Amino acid sequence: MEYRFAGFVLNDARHTLTSSGAPVHVEPRVFDLLHLLVREAGELVSREQMIDEVWDGRFVSDSAISACIAAARRAVGDSGKDQAVIRTVPRRGHTLIAGVERVDGPVPGVPAAPMATPGVQRIRYARNADGRRLAYALSGSGPPVLYMRLSGAANLEVEWSLAAGRAFFAEPSRHFTILRFDPIGAGLSDRTVAETDFGRIAEDAIAVADAAGIDRFGVYSTSGGVLPAIHLATAYPDRITRLAIVGGYANGRVRRRAPGQQDVIRSLIAEGWDEPEGAFATAVLASYFPEGPFEVVKELVRLMQSSMNSDHMVAIRDVINNASVVDLLGRIACPTLMIHGRRDGVHPLAEAQKLAAEIGSSELAILETANHLPLPGTPAWEPFMDTLVTFLSGR
Repeated sequence: MEYRFAGFVLNDARHTLTSSGAPVHVEPRVFDLLHLLVREAGELVSREQMIDEVWDGRFVSDSAISACIAAARRAVGDSGKDQAVIRTVPRRGHTLIAGVERVDGPVPGVPAAPMATPGVQRIRYARNADGRRLAYALSGSGPPVLYMRLSGAANLEVEWSLAAGRAFFAEPSRHFTILRFDPIGAGLSDRTVAETDFGRIAEDAIAVADAAGIDRFGVYSTSGGVLPAIHLATAYPDRITRLAIVGGYANGRVRRRAPGQQDVIRSLIAEGWDEPEGAFATAVLASYFPEGPFEVVKELVRLMQSSMNSDHMVAIRDVINNASVVDLLGRIACPTLMIHGRRDGVHPLAEAQKLAAEIGSSELAILETANHLPLPGTPAWEPFMDTLVTFLSGR
């Protein structure tokens, strides 16, 4: 359904708000409030009705409601003084007073709202419980989804500028509001190196979601980002709607490795990670992505080298290699999907099968690839994106 009012078009199927065909960015909760107001155009919407529909009946402060209303007004060019679109009825509620035209389905001759093209990314900052700076960004529109990736591949600015980095969230951004953030020690966040703690990263994710005004959200996690995502799902079951795990594992490589077996990848990182696009870093990424494409792998090398230096990479690898989330799996309550390459040589399919066996309400989708994660330009890419979007959409 489309709702046309005051020069704006709100489409509830695409979760978009546009003005003269140009997208207007609104936070998910602000969109929900506008959707409620346009549906009830001309009618009084009480504070209690807002809480029931926009906040799912949870306790919310008057200041949070006022901030959401103010943001809705700004999005449609209104203000508390003018009240040309949204009128306040003191002590009773709010009414959308602009005329609204309801249109079912696409309208002939009216183009769909264009997707935002890569350009200038707006980066915002939050503070975690320790007061450290966390950089985050939002893209797309629709239900919110948090994208969690390995700290060593987290740099909002470089990720946005490289096609290979952007590919992992560009298609999901056509269906969802994607929230990304750089963990402490990586990318544009506070680069003070702290001991890697997956529980703390989960708490930082909540701090970022709170700063973005997002309450409940899906989680899309890849590789080492799966570990803090699992901690997040178990610590905050009331806030996580769905969990997608791509290239995940229950036990790190040290826990699976035969005694005395050397970690060749760790040695390559320690020896030459800081050489820009050098042979050592390229060899590390090639071991994860033996099917290439090579030009995509080279871009991922640039992304990961921009995220953190060799000392930090080695420290994180040691933590991840020794990690285990087996004891947490039975506590995951939300629907969960594992997506894994059949011939993944870094984290074998058996690890994904272990996750699926221990997590209730879970499924396993197997892709025909030897790459640790599907990459654009390979046959597994489109099935991966289709599977991911379908799951996160709840279909």
